[in-house]
Amino acid sequence: MDWKKLQNGSAIRGIAIEGVEGENVNLTPAVVHRLGQAFVVWLKKQITPPEHLSVAVGIDARLSGKSLKKAFLAGVCTKGAIAFDCGMASTPALFMSTVDPGRSVTAGVMITASHLPFNQNGLKFFTKNGSVNKRGVSKILEIAEELAIIEMGTLEWQKETRQLQQNNLLCLPYSLEQQKKYPIKQWDFLSTYTEKLVHYIRQGVAAENYLQPLSGLHIVVDAGNGAGGFFVSKILEPLGAITTGSQFLKPDGSFPHHNPNPKDVEAIAEVAKIVKEQQADMGILLNGDVNRSALVDRQGNLIHKNKLIALIGSIVLKEHPESTIVTDSITSDGLHWFIEHNLKGKHRRFKRGYKNVINESIRLNVMGRESWLAIDTSGHVALKENYFLDDGIYLIVKLLIEAACLKKEGKELAVLLEKLKEPAESKKMRFTITTEQFRDYGKQVLNELSQTIALEKEWEIEQPNEEGIRIRCKKAEEQGWFLLRLSPQSNRMPLDIESEVKGGVQKITQHLLPLLADFKNLQMPTA
Repeated sequence: MDWKKLQNGSAIRGIAIEGVEGENVNLTPAVVHRLGQAFVVWLKKQITPPEHLSVAVGIDARLSGKSLKKAFLAGVCTKGAIAFDCGMASTPALFMSTVDPGRSVTAGVMITASHLPFNQNGLKFFTKNGSVNKRGVSKILEIAEELAIIEMGTLEWQKETRQLQQNNLLCLPYSLEQQKKYPIKQWDFLSTYTEKLVHYIRQGVAAENYLQPLSGLHIVVDAGNGAGGFFVSKILEPLGAITTGSQFLKPDGSFPHHNPNPKDVEAIAEVAKIVKEQQADMGILLNGDVNRSALVDRQGNLIHKNKLIALIGSIVLKEHPESTIVTDSITSDGLHWFIEHNLKGKHRRFKRGYKNVINESIRLNVMGRESWLAIDTSGHVALKENYFLDDGIYLIVKLLIEAACLKKEGKELAVLLEKLKEPAESKKMRFTITTEQFRDYGKQVLNELSQTIALEKEWEIEQPNEEGIRIRCKKAEEQGWFLLRLSPQSNRMPLDIESEVKGGVQKITQHLLPLLADFKNLQMPTA
């Protein structure tokens, strides 16, 4: 068993059930049982004092969820922590269980593989300080492996293994004595979580019809048969919204219609079609564990990347004037102008990767520079008021409040984007570095290209710039920018190009590629 292969950044991911050729099961209930034990051992080293530890556990709609949850909860109990079974929930809710003023727990764990296919599953870990980082997850896996090695060969382990085989059990049991001392408790925290969101929307809109402030708003939701159907039944409908046309709300871990992925092109197109047919105000797509979402406007257009940043940025900067919005490095010049000149805020471009963007926003606050929003162009959104949690559902809640307030004035959310300048063209390409020492070679490419571009007329290196090399192209036929950077985990060098004039992307490309032709270990880009 290679425990390290289960790590996926700051989460654990694996194959939980058979059904896809060539993908062998490696996330079994027995493995998850050890992870439950290891998580408590890890917590005891992090929490002071370590007594009275408690862990809340929830699942999404996946077929493997219930058996893995049972195994994890048992593992938690065998190491002396109190376990709460939250049933089907969402990733944001499991974090919120750690800061709930009524009955907060030491940690929350969500068993989910987000938007991935039905046969996969995984775990996300939280404490009140946020998600457990990559280093913490590595340590949890190390502890799990150590526990397995220590117990293998012992009489206790052999006895448990025989019991497992004889009774056809999926995971190692915990004794009756342990069950009495540390019983698994049921906790419907999702209802507590949604009640707070409902209250937040009512307060935010402050409508004459206080109990149903979303009356008159028509919202189409596609939950992808994940855990997010509650958004309609527990939030939208009690608040008076019309939800006709919503689909795939019933949890079904086989995902019979499409994977619960807000980026699914066909799913977006279907929601856009329904929105237009129903003449709805907006469409919303949710991922499997409801920590990401996508938004479609009443014309059926996907609001994403620069538009989404501008939309939520307009709301945040109205609430917190002149504060800093942190984005990733590939946001457009038009968005930069919109934030700094139209909204009178500050824009901080940082490195790609939503964790990088969130951590930079947190760092700015620590340094005394007010930052309330961290958002990347892939759709990950985190707000300071919401514990900098990567939370797509909270984003939608903020947008719903604004939409309802604007509706009282006879306006729509689109009014917030009227002054956003969109590029005429954009393109993404990827180079491949063919040498094993790809990181060193990529740095060499960026360094030498910087020196070459310094001699180019009407091209200038933008400052400040935290990632790769970003060039402003000022020729009349180019009028744009490009960013060449080194992927943090692969041998790829992504290239993003935008232009404000038709044909500009091609002109920039024709200008740039000859400058890179001499790098023999840099394979020409694929689209």
